[in-house]
Amino acid sequence: MANPFRLLTKDPAGARRGELRLPRGSVPTPTFMPVGTQAAVKGVTAAQVRETGAGIVLANTYHLALQPGAGRIQKLGGLHRFMGWSGPILTDSGGFQVFSLPKKQVSDAGVTFEFEKGGAPAQLSPERSSEIQAQLGSDIAMAFDECLEYPCSEARAAESLERTLRWERRSREAHAARGGAQLLFGIVQGSTYPHLRRRCAREIVALGFDGYAIGGVSVGEGLELLTRIVAVTAPELPEDHARYLMGVGLPEDLLAAVERGIDMFDCVIPTRYARGGTLFTVRGRIRIEHRKYRRDGYPIDTSCDCHACTTVPRAYLHHLFTVRDPLGETLASIHNLRFYQRLMERVREAIERGGFAALRDQILAEMTSTAAEER
Repeated sequence: MANPFRLLTKDPAGARRGELRLPRGSVPTPTFMPVGTQAAVKGVTAAQVRETGAGIVLANTYHLALQPGAGRIQKLGGLHRFMGWSGPILTDSGGFQVFSLPKKQVSDAGVTFEFEKGGAPAQLSPERSSEIQAQLGSDIAMAFDECLEYPCSEARAAESLERTLRWERRSREAHAARGGAQLLFGIVQGSTYPHLRRRCAREIVALGFDGYAIGGVSVGEGLELLTRIVAVTAPELPEDHARYLMGVGLPEDLLAAVERGIDMFDCVIPTRYARGGTLFTVRGRIRIEHRKYRRDGYPIDTSCDCHACTTVPRAYLHHLFTVRDPLGETLASIHNLRFYQRLMERVREAIERGGFAALRDQILAEMTSTAAEER
């Protein structure tokens, strides 16, 4: 299968501008994927997600296998038709969710666990994860890997790395045997140990995937450690393939990773923060439930063109959160999702003109200007 990624230009700071060409649409990179864990980006419709500028979304293999079942989604015409989203979809392998379960048994065969619903025993293996993702019909599937807790010992990380390499080989074989247009991305693990990260990256690249992800960096490491992991891993990944940093993150995380050559991101932060009343603006984060917004007639962000910012004032959002009307969470989610897409648009424009470093410094300075408002 032809490489779906095209590298267009590189900024002097190291940031990359590219394009991910998929049958359901081309996605400009760097890109941020809203998370639709259970075939829905929480609180917003597919049309509203599209209006924020998102070109691709993420859905979750484990949760959809649990409810309503991958086979049922397949019979109903596939995940795109099921959730009303016509653009590209990436599905993760379910590994992160399975490894966060309390009663699991890990072996080379796979992971045995109890479903959250009903407590029925089940197993997720590289082959089964591949089968589920094929049934869902996503455009990009992820290889099955072992996601480690943080912190963990070097011995534990090394042992897990061997299993991850075996599992990803099996994922590759299962995917190749099935054929079809679905792409498969490999995942680099290795915890916080640079030599393990480098080794894993080299061996995963040797297997030959359609794109490459860096996993295991969204379990509590913090920005400094995340940056170091990306800095040692990204150079080991092919320059002409898409690079995806899984589960990240805050705007400052995205900027640090883009500077180090990352093309794709996903995270629940925009909608999770929105449901809690925290909104992102170019001047920093605000908490809309604060009483100072009771009579505020300005939009959430005067520079934003989202539905919430162009139709209602902050006072209205404050009122909705005060009376616990779900519309407040929807409007806040639309705004935060649009903020992230606007951030990526600004980043792509800056890379094209070779000015990413200046934009990064400007954004970071702006975000800290209202930091006291978070307290």
